[in-house]
Amino acid sequence: MTATPTRTLVERLLERIGSGDPEAVAELYADDVDWLVDWPAYEHGRSETPWIRHRSTRADMADLTRLLGEYHVPGEADTQVESILVDGDDAVVFGEIRQTAKPTGRAYRSRFALHVTFQDGLVIRNHVYEDSLAVAQAFSG
Repeated sequence: MTATPTRTLVERLLERIGSGDPEAVAELYADDVDWLVDWPAYEHGRSETPWIRHRSTRADMADLTRLLGEYHVPGEADTQVESILVDGDDAVVFGEIRQTAKPTGRAYRSRFALHVTFQDGLVIRNHVYEDSLAVAQAFSG
């Protein structure tokens, strides 16, 4: 079966995210991005999880990747992608993230769904739905 352009793009995005290279990840995003992480509004801007804040640009996506790297223990991360659903320019990725919070040393698992939309080969929508409680507990002091 031949991969659709959207499937190829989402697989490339996942590879780049896995590499942890902020600039390589950012290259796949449009200048303006509809970005959302599904956390309670009062949780945004916490000092323990500074990557969880409003974002809307390609530069923001590079910053997000840098912060994720800074706040997690290198070599102790694993992401299991369970399925990828594609419909036109949209893709939804389901899986589980396993990370260790660098400030506390606590490991956590977070189920996730990532909804991305591509336009002209670039991500224009990046919505993440994850187990925010698991992440918050791993980072709380």
